[in-house]
Amino acid sequence: MLEYIFFDEELCERFARYAGGLGVACQSRADALGMVVAVAEDLAEDLDEKLEQFYEQLQQEQSAIADSSAGGLKVHAAGIRATLPGGRSCMIKLEADMANRLLSCFTLDEVQELVSIIARSVENPDEKPICRT
Repeated sequence: MLEYIFFDEELCERFARYAGGLGVACQSRADALGMVVAVAEDLAEDLDEKLEQFYEQLQQEQSAIADSSAGGLKVHAAGIRATLPGGRSCMIKLEADMANRLLSCFTLDEVQELVSIIARSVENPDEKPICRT
């Protein structure tokens, strides 16, 4: 499942309605970091792109909401879910600025894949020189 995290319930509901309007089945649930909308990973590329673009729009709105709230948020946090060897998953906490910089260059799927690769490499280090892989 692809997971999209939100810190505002209204934005979460808007995303779920948008996905449903595209014919994409989704599940919403509360998470330790916020609210999550999960969709199947095997979406058609055009649907995946539409969801990513809408999610980015909503994240900009979330940022504006946080900045305009009474003094803004004192703690900024973001998380990327990593899949570890054996299928186990965990949430990697990132500072919001770092997450925003990553997401300005990569899609959420690409960031999750990068984090998963790093997590697998940490769990199963390969000490061979890179030129020998």
